[in-house]
Amino acid sequence: MLNILLFGPPGAGKGTQSNKLIEKYGLVHLSTGEILRSEIAKRSSMGILAKTYIDKGELVPDKLVIDMIAVKLDEYPGANGFIFDGFPRNCDQALALDNMLKDKKTPLKLMIGLEVDYDELINRLELRSKREGRSDDTREVIENRIKLYKEFTEPVIEYYRERKIFRSVNGIGDIDEIFGRICEVVEEVHH
Repeated sequence: MLNILLFGPPGAGKGTQSNKLIEKYGLVHLSTGEILRSEIAKRSSMGILAKTYIDKGELVPDKLVIDMIAVKLDEYPGANGFIFDGFPRNCDQALALDNMLKDKKTPLKLMIGLEVDYDELINRLELRSKREGRSDDTREVIENRIKLYKEFTEPVIEYYRERKIFRSVNGIGDIDEIFGRICEVVEEVHH
């Protein structure tokens, strides 16, 4: 089974590249945001509990998110693998995810980090903001999102580097060029 974490700062192209990976390798997309929204809409017990945290402006506890991911994994017993999106965001979550996947005998094979320099990220996010008419994405907000990523999420890279499943990929170039680099890394690991 091919389980992949695609990582990178806001604007690195994770969404675009995730879709291409899903299509090429027949992976199931696991977005924690989508899972949360779906569980809340279904009014499942986990969704109702998650909503109590969200309504108070609090983060949904890691254990609850992991439990939701576990349920989602069980919904796709014949899957070729999964691509994780938006999770883990810190080392505690990474450890919890690893333990859950180990229990299910389907460990992560690869963490791909899309490397894009700061100025390019700013340019991409400002363009996306204009294109999508996102007035909340001011330069200040964009810079803060990148800062938060570096401070809180980037340490997860080191966690997976120590486990020898992290690979860095140059995230600058045209979409297909970047995808080609990603596929080279996937093929190296998944042969």
